[in-house]
Amino acid sequence: MSRFVDELRAELAAACRAVGRPVQIMEVCGTHTVSIFRNGLRPLLPENLRLVSGPGCPVCVTAQRHIDAALELAARPGVLIATYGDMVRVPGRRGSLERQRAAGAQVRVVNSARSALEMARDNPRQQVVFLGVGFETTAPATAATVLAAERLELDNFSALMCHKLVVPAMAALLDAGDVPLDGFLAPGHVSVIIGAGAYRPIAERYRRPVVVAGFEPDSILRGLVALVRQIASGRAAVENAYSAVVRDEGNRVALDLLERVCVVADTPWRALGVIPRSGLELGPAYRRFDALERFDVHLGEDEDHPACRCGEVITGRVLPADCAAFGRACTPLTPIGPCMVSSEGTCAAWYKYGRGLAERGT
Repeated sequence: MSRFVDELRAELAAACRAVGRPVQIMEVCGTHTVSIFRNGLRPLLPENLRLVSGPGCPVCVTAQRHIDAALELAARPGVLIATYGDMVRVPGRRGSLERQRAAGAQVRVVNSARSALEMARDNPRQQVVFLGVGFETTAPATAATVLAAERLELDNFSALMCHKLVVPAMAALLDAGDVPLDGFLAPGHVSVIIGAGAYRPIAERYRRPVVVAGFEPDSILRGLVALVRQIASGRAAVENAYSAVVRDEGNRVALDLLERVCVVADTPWRALGVIPRSGLELGPAYRRFDALERFDVHLGEDEDHPACRCGEVITGRVLPADCAAFGRACTPLTPIGPCMVSSEGTCAAWYKYGRGLAERGT
C-alpha cells in the first residue's frame, strides 16, 4: 500500500473513532465489492466499520422469472439468444442457458448490444433476442441498438428488457427497514450516466449520506472517509469523490436516449420483489422490439432454489458465510444462485478472495 493509502486509512480510523459506535455502509456496486477484496482492503478497515453488499450486481438482481423467460425463448426453434457472458450460467427452472446450448439451443455470448444487432443482420432467417440486463450503465446501449434495428428495418431483432434503476432499489431497502444502513458508497459506473445529483432523494428523504467513488483503493477509501465523517457530524448529503469522471447532472446524451426509447416501469428484482418505477421497458413506439410481446411470453412467479440465500446477500441481510451452501454445494463450478456465477457477484468475490474471512464470518 502507498503512503497516501496509509494516510487515508488513518483518516478513516479517526473518523470511525469519532462516531463511537458500529457503522454499517453498503457498497451498492458489485465492482466495488470485487475491488475491495482484490486490493485487500477489508481486513484493513477499522473494527467498528462493516461493509455489506447491495443490489448492484446486474446478473444477481435479475429476477428468476426473467431468467426462466430467457430459457423459454432459447428452447424455441429459430430463436438465437445473444447475451453477456455471466448470464449463461445462471440457473433457472429449466437449467441454464449454458446447459440448453450444450443440448443444441442457439445461445451466443456477446460483448455489446451492437454485436447482437449484427447477428440479426447476418442471420435474417433467425430471430435474435438480446438479453437487456444491467443498470443505467448498459441500458443506453440497448436503447441505441433498438433505434438502429428500427432504422435498418430488422424485424428479426428483439430485446428481453431486464434493465434496472439503482436509486429506487436503494430507497426500497431503506423503506423495508430491516437492514440498518448508515450510508451508501454509490457506484461509479452508473453515476457517470445518472449523475451524482440523482442520489439527493436518498440523502434528503432518508437522511443517509451517499458518496460516489471510483474503484481504485484510494478512491474507495476517500469515499469511506467522506461517508464516516458525515455520519460522525450528523450530516446527510451527496458527495462526489469521483469528480474526474462523474458530473452532477450525469450524461445528458445517454439520459435523453433512454427517455426517447424507454419508459420507466414497475419491475421485479431478486429478493426485493416488484419495486415501483424501478425498471425500463420499451416505449409504445418501439414495443414491437420487445421479446415478451413478440413471442407472447408471460412472466411467471419467481421460484428460487430453496438452498440459495443470494437474495439476502445482495440486500445486506446476511454475509455469504451465513449460507450453508456457500463453498460446499454452491461453488463457482457448481453455482446454485447468481451471486456465485457473476464476476461481480458477492459470493464469487468472497469465494475467490476472502474465504478465510468468510470462514470467520468477518
